[in-house]
Amino acid sequence: MTADKTDSADSLLQQQKAWLTHYRPALRVSEQGYVVSVGDGISWISGLPTAAIDDVLLFEDGSRGLVFDLTDSSVGAVLLHATDQLTAGTGVTLSGRQLSLPVGDALLGRVIDPLGTPLDGEAAPKCDAYQRLLQDSPGIVERDFVHQPLYSGCKVVDTLIPIGRGQRQLIVGDEGLGRSSLALDTLINQRGQQVPCVYVLIGQKRSTVIDTIELLRRYDAMDYTTLVVAEASALPGLQHLAPFAGCAIAEYWMHRGLHTLVVYDDLSTHAKTYRELSLLLRRPPGREAYPGDIFSIHAGLLERATCLNATQGGGSMTALPIVETQQGEIAAYIPTNLISITDGQTYLDAELFSGGFRPAIDIGKSVSRIGGKAQHPVIKQEAGRLKLDYLQFLELEVFTRFGARLEAAMERSIKRGRLLRELFKQDRLSPCSIEFQLAWMVAYNDGLIDNRTPAQIPRLLSELQTAVASSGLTLEEGRERWAEKLTDWLADTLTTQPEESR
Repeated sequence: MTADKTDSADSLLQQQKAWLTHYRPALRVSEQGYVVSVGDGISWISGLPTAAIDDVLLFEDGSRGLVFDLTDSSVGAVLLHATDQLTAGTGVTLSGRQLSLPVGDALLGRVIDPLGTPLDGEAAPKCDAYQRLLQDSPGIVERDFVHQPLYSGCKVVDTLIPIGRGQRQLIVGDEGLGRSSLALDTLINQRGQQVPCVYVLIGQKRSTVIDTIELLRRYDAMDYTTLVVAEASALPGLQHLAPFAGCAIAEYWMHRGLHTLVVYDDLSTHAKTYRELSLLLRRPPGREAYPGDIFSIHAGLLERATCLNATQGGGSMTALPIVETQQGEIAAYIPTNLISITDGQTYLDAELFSGGFRPAIDIGKSVSRIGGKAQHPVIKQEAGRLKLDYLQFLELEVFTRFGARLEAAMERSIKRGRLLRELFKQDRLSPCSIEFQLAWMVAYNDGLIDNRTPAQIPRLLSELQTAVASSGLTLEEGRERWAEKLTDWLADTLTTQPEESR
């Protein structure tokens, strides 16, 4: 016998002795169930009397399921993985554990499914920790007030609808108005901010998934982002678990004192998937055929996004759930549910989009209930004056449609409002620094650009952005210092405009 075989035999013998040392004879009872029926991503199982909701089930053919419904005689389960051999009569056992997935820094830059299986063709990530997908949100005593801003890079959002770290801000609007673009802009703007991000794609087409991955790679955002994907062809059970998986990944970083951002794209599709599973499992339908607990499902998910206090590490999880409306109907069932759960909403309007105003954010229907408390004082001061002027302009502009003669003061307000509307316009994937946003707000509020025309605004903003970037000024410089520098810039370097823009 060779030395290697001898070492192997000795190791096996030591393992057996160790097992015998800890072995205690006792009565062991195990349950063996069997599949009654299977199809459409669910399975009915008989013979598991102690099964509980959210228990993981193991099938003899290698499939896996999650207990989703209980009756007097059978168990309803959603399939998480199904082989071609799964059929009626297949044996089923309880795994004895709750559903969890690997979490940690090894997931940054990776594309995974809701169970942690890699979808990017690379080896499985080596993670030392596991996090449960379905668990309670932090208690009241563990939370802190939202007190730090999370900058999106969008001028309208950062000034008028600010987001704080730990906030839940809903993005709502019809399809094709730029909801996902706004979320991706926010995620890209976190580059260099030490904010690990999670982007969850629920029931999306594969082409959409590929486009999202390529976009994030192009802007070097994959370095700090994890993509959780349950595409349209995935099992309904995986689509249902996708946002919970993304939340669990971000939760791991939050409990370690980091500030995280998670995007759910989108919860309308998630609600439809949950409705599909519930109807297949014969649960009684409610409004619009959704089950009665759809509100608590989304509330349990979004309540896990919060800001922890110092004793819990001081981390935070900011959530940007996306929901789709039909024909701009913001009062539909799922949108109103989510509006009542979240801390504010950013509403995108089809008429603004058609009129060329991008991003098409309706200031009147959008609100951030707690984000203002996280704004920097100087930003909050300038933005307050700005919002009042803009809302007054929107009311006054209605009168111009009837050709009515207006007073000189009203004419000035309308002229300034049109300048402000041009200032708010912003191209996709062009986030602005918060210093630049303070600069143009001070310039507008002090009337330093009142002599400009709307056609001159794009070039003025471009030159102003360059000047601010090279100045090294920060928000702590004070408003007077900013106003002084802006007066010099606008007088010296921004006075010349091309003839066609005059």
